[in-house]
Amino acid sequence: MEITAGMVKELREMTGSGMMDCKRALVESNGNIDKAVEYLREKGLAAAAKKAGRIAAEGVVDSYIHGGGRIGVLVEVNIETDFAAKNAEFRTLVKDIAMQVAASNPLYVAREDIPQEVIEKEKEILKAQAINEGKPENIAEKMVAGRIEKYYKQVCLLEQPFIKDTDKTVLDVINEKIATIGEKISVRRFTRYEMGEGLKKREEDFAEEVMKQVNK
Repeated sequence: MEITAGMVKELREMTGSGMMDCKRALVESNGNIDKAVEYLREKGLAAAAKKAGRIAAEGVVDSYIHGGGRIGVLVEVNIETDFAAKNAEFRTLVKDIAMQVAASNPLYVAREDIPQEVIEKEKEILKAQAINEGKPENIAEKMVAGRIEKYYKQVCLLEQPFIKDTDKTVLDVINEKIATIGEKISVRRFTRYEMGEGLKKREEDFAEEVMKQVNK
C-alpha cells in the first residue's frame, strides 16, 4: 500500500512521533493507522504526545561559539526535572540545538512565535513574486500556501532539517529524546550573535563551516 504524506502527517499529529518514525510505522503496518499507533507505542516513540501537557521548568542554558568567536549562540532548553537536566543525552541535544542555531540562523523557535503581521507581509511578498512570474492572481494566491510552508521551514528552528541528519527535523530529534529520556523537552528561546552583523563584509558559508567542526 502506498504511504502518503497525508497519512504520515495524521499519524504524527496523533502520536507526536518523528516523521521518519511515523513513515516506518505505516510501512510496517501496511498503512493501518491503528496498528501504526500500536507499533509506535511498543517502540516507545509515541511518548512525546503523552508528555506534551507536562510542565518543563528545569533545563539548561548552553552556549556555542564558532570560528574563534565569529558566531555565538545562547540557547535555553527546558526539561521536567533537575536530574534529567544533567543527563548526558539531554546535554548533547542542547549542544546540538545551539550548533543548529549557529549554522542555520533561525529567527523563531516555532511558527506560533511569528507575529501575524510578519506572516501577512511575507504572504504579500510571495504573492507578488508569483504574479511577477506571470501567474494569474488566483493561481498566485494558491501558490502562496505552499511557499509559506517553505518559509516556515527556513525561519523556524523546530521545522528546520537537523544539521546532523537532514532526513529529520529538529522537532523529530527532540521527540526522539523525549521518548528516550521519558520527560517533556522544549526549546524556550535562543539568541544568535554574528561578529560584524549588519556591517558590510565578505559572505561566508557558515553552515558549511559549522558542519566541518561537527564532523571533526
